[in-house]
Amino acid sequence: MSHKITEKMGLVTATITVTNLVDEILKERGFITDSDVRSITLENVIFDTGATRLCLPAPIIQQLGLTLDEEVEVKTAAGIQKARLFKRLSLAVGERKGEFNCMELPGGEDPLLGLIPLESLGLQPDIIKQELIFLPHRGQNTYHLAL
Repeated sequence: MSHKITEKMGLVTATITVTNLVDEILKERGFITDSDVRSITLENVIFDTGATRLCLPAPIIQQLGLTLDEEVEVKTAAGIQKARLFKRLSLAVGERKGEFNCMELPGGEDPLLGLIPLESLGLQPDIIKQELIFLPHRGQNTYHLAL
């Protein structure tokens, strides 16, 4: 599995696939076909440990047909700002897949993958080597914890 690495020092990027989770469930139940499932593959998505959630631009959220969950206040470099959270999104990075919500980014900003999905999927960006590490899924060193 190859992950694209940016030329900028310290940034780790990869290809991700985001899918409308409701569409996936409807397909599993036989109500819609594969071609009806709204899904987008995004390349060079930055893994940002300074962000909490998966952050997507409004046009991608609209294309996926995601449902608005709530409006929240978020801390940014420019201070406290309002942002919208959308629910029922399926996120795949390589063979890892999970169900998440996402935060809408202001126009023109690039997608970001924050700490919650990184930890949940057992992914660790190595900023020195500029690569994505897939933590062990099984065995003594598994990333799954129940302490």
